[in-house]
Amino acid sequence: MRQLKKMTWIALFFVGMSILPACTSKNEYKLVWEDEFEYTGLPDSTLWDYDQEGNPHGWGNNEEQFYTRERKENAWVENGILNITAIHEPYQDKNFTSARLISTADWQYGKVEVRAKLPDARGTWSAIWMMPGGWTFDDGDWPNIGEIDIMEHVGHDLGVIHASAHSKDYQWQKQTQKTATVKIEGVNEEFHSYILEWTPEVMKAYVDDNLYFTYRNEGLGVDKWPYDKPFYLILNVAVGGAWGSVEGIDSLAFPQTMEVDYVRIYQKK
Repeated sequence: MRQLKKMTWIALFFVGMSILPACTSKNEYKLVWEDEFEYTGLPDSTLWDYDQEGNPHGWGNNEEQFYTRERKENAWVENGILNITAIHEPYQDKNFTSARLISTADWQYGKVEVRAKLPDARGTWSAIWMMPGGWTFDDGDWPNIGEIDIMEHVGHDLGVIHASAHSKDYQWQKQTQKTATVKIEGVNEEFHSYILEWTPEVMKAYVDDNLYFTYRNEGLGVDKWPYDKPFYLILNVAVGGAWGSVEGIDSLAFPQTMEVDYVRIYQKK
């Protein structure tokens, strides 16, 4: 499998040389961190940890899942794919289980690329996003510290991909967050690359080579731009919550899985 993926990557490289996507310059970035998921078992513990704190609070969104730790039913790597699976089952004080993986490294600026296939059931809320290093749920200073959402998708609005940036002045509770959406067909049937480019001046989000979100630093301080510090990466599938359950939860459609082909982090040379 490793050799096959390597050969495929080489072939795509040479094809892409003549049609480089808008978000890529082969001389601009270098790869600094990756997981190609070329192994079988639990996610690599040198690269990934698990977020569990905050379960009793529904993560502030009244979510229905319990995020488990090192449980193969909810996070498992096989055949070159990371599977993050939400299951309808009683567990602790919840009726669903899932996993929320966090990278053990963090980065200040760069390009994040996650190639994934998304769940589609009503009630699912899948996300690829970033939070500042060292932050915990109990700090109580969200969203002042900043949040970067590279990809959010809710099952009741199939194919609509969201990218957002949250801060003290720009947050969803006030409906002032910096955000944009794009409609992509087949997100639950095909892998797509969800990409963030982040510099001190601007954030840009893409699906594949489709730029759809641009947020420029206005230079008005940390209340609007708290992003000049290291952030770590989060991959998760939530169930329900203030957004995910707007049209209810189709419990019969579970289990639901976000499949991840690879995660690659680049920084400028």
